[in-house]
Amino acid sequence: MSETVLRVKDLRTQFALDDGVVKAVDGVDLEIGRGEVLAVVGESGCGKSVMARSILRLVDKPGRITGGEIWVRDPAGGGLVDLVPADVRTVRQVRGKRIAMVFQEPMTSMSPMHTLGNQIGEAILLHERVTKAEARERTIELLGRVGIPAPERRVDAYPFQMSGGMLQRAMIAMALSCNPELLIADEPTTALDTTTQAQILELLDSLRRDLGMAVMLITHDLGVAARLADRIAVMYLGSVVEHGDTASVFRAPRHPYTKALLGSVPKLGSGSRARLTPVRGMVPHAYQRPTGCPFHPRCEEFMAGRCEVTVPRPTAGPEPGREVRCLLYEDGGGSHKNAGLSKAGDSAGDGTGDSEGDA
Repeated sequence: MSETVLRVKDLRTQFALDDGVVKAVDGVDLEIGRGEVLAVVGESGCGKSVMARSILRLVDKPGRITGGEIWVRDPAGGGLVDLVPADVRTVRQVRGKRIAMVFQEPMTSMSPMHTLGNQIGEAILLHERVTKAEARERTIELLGRVGIPAPERRVDAYPFQMSGGMLQRAMIAMALSCNPELLIADEPTTALDTTTQAQILELLDSLRRDLGMAVMLITHDLGVAARLADRIAVMYLGSVVEHGDTASVFRAPRHPYTKALLGSVPKLGSGSRARLTPVRGMVPHAYQRPTGCPFHPRCEEFMAGRCEVTVPRPTAGPEPGREVRCLLYEDGGGSHKNAGLSKAGDSAGDGTGDSEGDA
């Protein structure tokens, strides 16, 4: 791997609510190198966005990081620094400068009371030693770089005067304002039409190549991940259940959840009468987290007597960099496989919901 720009170890984020504790992020391990694209995929409610916000220390109360490490390049130079115990000053130097984020919904992520120039220029003035006039010129340059027409006029426009696609481009311009080493893009194509989605994805890819920055792409769309990502991390209930390079994960998925996600995607040439196979059941309620393997109530390869009591450990795959959390690949797992298949149907109705869900 190239020079590391982010290393996450055993990250844990919890929300202490009146009804109980929600383990939104439960032991995530990730690493991203310079110029690399990592796609984080999974269903809604699997902790992808909370994990991304935790990296930037943007989790609102009652949520808090309860454990783990977040190593990024020290803003003062030198090696890496852990953001979990770091003071507010260090975090603010990293946030926006070293690591920037494009939030999921641009319509609600920007202030409707301030112009694009004011909001993008504020980030530049915070991290760079420039005048207001220089910040404005840089803002106009950034708006033009991301494909917004007539940027010298749009710089004085308000967010509500922009279309969804143009506002998403403005969000990307704001994220790029200080030349970050890592861009976290949280569902950057949500609520956009197909043509605009393709334009935004092409923009992200071209910026990544031109600027050499790393990208963490959070998405539900496996097609988007296959197109842009160098590596894939599949998340389920706050944990990374499978991780590896894109080609190997899509060619030979190992975790039953990854297999189910890929099986639910429409395929060209499958015929008009072919039926989709959705992931069975639904993501469990936050207060009803299953014991043992969190995916076992929905798993087609459930092994009775093991999956519901044993938490899987990370197991290395056949290719370098491959890793999977599944008892099927731990010592002795395969001997129980056939017995587990006969019990899989019984486990689907054990309190986690019987209705079918989408990938």
